[in-house]
Amino acid sequence: MKTAKVNGTEIHYELQGKQGSAWLILSHSLACSTRMWDPQVTALKDRYCILNYDMRGHGKSAAPAGPYTLDMLADDVLGLMKHLGIERANYVGLSIGGMIGQHLALKEPKRFEKMVLADTGHTQTPEAIKQWEERIRIAQSQGMKPLVPGTMERWFTPAFRDKPEARKIADIVASTPVAGYVGCGQAIMKLNTTARLKDIKLPVLAITGESDAAAAGTRYIGEHVPGAKFVAIAQAAHIANIEQAERFNQALRDFL
Repeated sequence: MKTAKVNGTEIHYELQGKQGSAWLILSHSLACSTRMWDPQVTALKDRYCILNYDMRGHGKSAAPAGPYTLDMLADDVLGLMKHLGIERANYVGLSIGGMIGQHLALKEPKRFEKMVLADTGHTQTPEAIKQWEERIRIAQSQGMKPLVPGTMERWFTPAFRDKPEARKIADIVASTPVAGYVGCGQAIMKLNTTARLKDIKLPVLAITGESDAAAAGTRYIGEHVPGAKFVAIAQAAHIANIEQAERFNQALRDFL
């Protein structure tokens, strides 16, 4: 098990793929882990050197008390890159991973070749902030298990929810440290890159499941980052990279 002490915390990571080829960094959603990216690692390891990491508060990484910020989570990625001697990389982030990606693109554009922002957003409405407050309250008072059914409803279409791949994700959600969920939830609540999307100068693919509640936000990113490409995947909700892995992988190959 590989861990690095970066930005004041222990981050777990995995390296897979082709040594000496272009770097690809994978950043998972809230309440997930490196395991979310298994279909992409399998599909892309023959052409990239892949850095797949557990965000602070998730998986096998340490779960310090929050609140966290998106800048802090971006600094975790930059710290890992420094630790591993990665000068430049491609980046794929889904949900909060895509929010972190926007901060990286604005903060350190020279460190990234291309960026995929998947099933993500650029701001939080007052209604969304209320929902986050409620989810955080439940996690702090009852733990993660009560949040699993609602999360599965948002993350997968009805036809997919009982598949083994979806059940695997449900187990990861249930086992996510409360401190990590709360810390990252508090970071998400402060998301606001709307006015700065025009300043992102990297090649960007904004990709979303058509049935994702965040689809409009991802589309907005695709329309407001200069030169960005937008792709919508049918029969997929929030975790589109698992629900429609083949289509997601093909979009990544075409873009990267």
